[in-house]
Amino acid sequence: MYRVATYVSLCNNLGTDSTKIINLLKENPISFGSSKEGQLVYCGEVDVTHAIRQNDVTNAVSKISAIPEIRSYLVDVQRDIASHGGIVMDGRDIGTVVLPDAELKIFLVASVDERADRRYKENLSRGITTDLDLLKFEISERDRKDSTREVSPLKQADDAILLDTTGIGISEVVEIIENYAKEL
Repeated sequence: MYRVATYVSLCNNLGTDSTKIINLLKENPISFGSSKEGQLVYCGEVDVTHAIRQNDVTNAVSKISAIPEIRSYLVDVQRDIASHGGIVMDGRDIGTVVLPDAELKIFLVASVDERADRRYKENLSRGITTDLDLLKFEISERDRKDSTREVSPLKQADDAILLDTTGIGISEVVEIIENYAKEL
């Protein structure tokens, strides 16, 4: 969702003007869908699934996501989505800020090298030109910025289960999480 806010800012040359960004998000609500390839992300009626993964959005998302007014607005949107139940959410502050009373909290981590390699392969499959070493630097910087920001920093909730996915395939990660869910 913060990537969509960043995309809106970049496409409309809004910089960090939170009022204008939020107004455009209200006029063009974020929603989700699915396809054979996976999750789809919409801003209003526009499919932004691939656009929000472009390098310019990736490089600016920490700046936009650190704006308190944008965080507050999107937390309210996320809580509204969750209020309908039956939801799986991921994000850097879901377990600590958005849904502190969630039934199951999994704090997923992986090495910077692993995450960069995954993003590199994902980008290549989508035709996005990417430099692996630059990706490593950008991921490390985003982690640093997000974990030290004043509002809703990236951190593990006290009651979250730490799951290091370095070297583990997605199907195995899903199986591990499903087993935790069955224990509820």
